[in-house]
Amino acid sequence: THPDPSLFSLFAKENLARMSKEQLNHYDRLINEPSNDWDIYYWATEAKPTPPEFDTDVMAMLREFAKNRNREQRLRQPDLEYLFEPPR
Repeated sequence: THPDPSLFSLFAKENLARMSKEQLNHYDRLINEPSNDWDIYYWATEAKPTPPEFDTDVMAMLREFAKNRNREQRLRQPDLEYLFEPPR
């Protein structure tokens, strides 16, 4: 099984368009290198410490996003159109 994918997809929708090239590289590495999505989820929710090689500004952004301080309803993944929208 996989962790709730809406955390990652909603984070991507809100943040990818405004990330720098370096941040996009960190994000790409974060979502592609760890062999287990649960590891990323545990790091994002601070259930486990993030290994130093993945503890970047993007991981800090994901941790903050996971806290959902605005109590947004995150019950479903966003539509995929955002992948094809031009950056704002």
